[in-house]
Amino acid sequence: MRIRYKKWARKELEESSFYREHPEEIIGKWRQEFINPSHPFFVELGCGKGSFIAQKAVMHPENNYLAIDLVDPMLGLAKRKIEEVYKQESKQINNVLLTRFDIERILLILNENDSVDGIYINFCNPWPRGKHHKKRLTYTRQLENYKKFLKPGANIYFKTDDDNLFEESINYFKQTGFEIKKITRDLEKELNFWENIETEHEKMFKEQGIKIKALVAENLNKEP
Repeated sequence: MRIRYKKWARKELEESSFYREHPEEIIGKWRQEFINPSHPFFVELGCGKGSFIAQKAVMHPENNYLAIDLVDPMLGLAKRKIEEVYKQESKQINNVLLTRFDIERILLILNENDSVDGIYINFCNPWPRGKHHKKRLTYTRQLENYKKFLKPGANIYFKTDDDNLFEESINYFKQTGFEIKKITRDLEKELNFWENIETEHEKMFKEQGIKIKALVAENLNKEP
């Protein structure tokens, strides 16, 4: 998603208590960045404007969350969204962190010592051209990378509006040894599929009559 430059974003991020500027320096030590390091630790890849992570984190103070994106303006909006949601709930922001990084190089900021309990991938870029498929966040190379820091038995939660990306991602998960535990090609009809948090994109797609596809894939690796 392209977004206009926001001159305030960089300054606000640098001054934020829940933004981390140099994630490479925290590799293997992310849990210690939280007030409760023993709590389950989840990662959102490509957090966008932060609607999902803000709602998810405020609803689950028993978990810790790290949200990653590459673009300062997007992270700036995510930072403001988190502040807004926590303020509405009269809660302190102590279980969510933001950082800026290229997810293709994720192994430079996360490793087996981070022991991630789950990954969320929501409405990522489908990269429809064949020569760009390797850039997909669900591509086999990326899934193999995630297994390096994702706990055995932990899940990846994937949601998209794109039919082709979804069908090909099913194969990516199977090829890399994940087991698909749940799957739907019309999330709106699956009321008990999971605790669904509707993002701005999701609402827009549904209004256009586009069905939301979703799956839960379990990491079957015995070792992270």
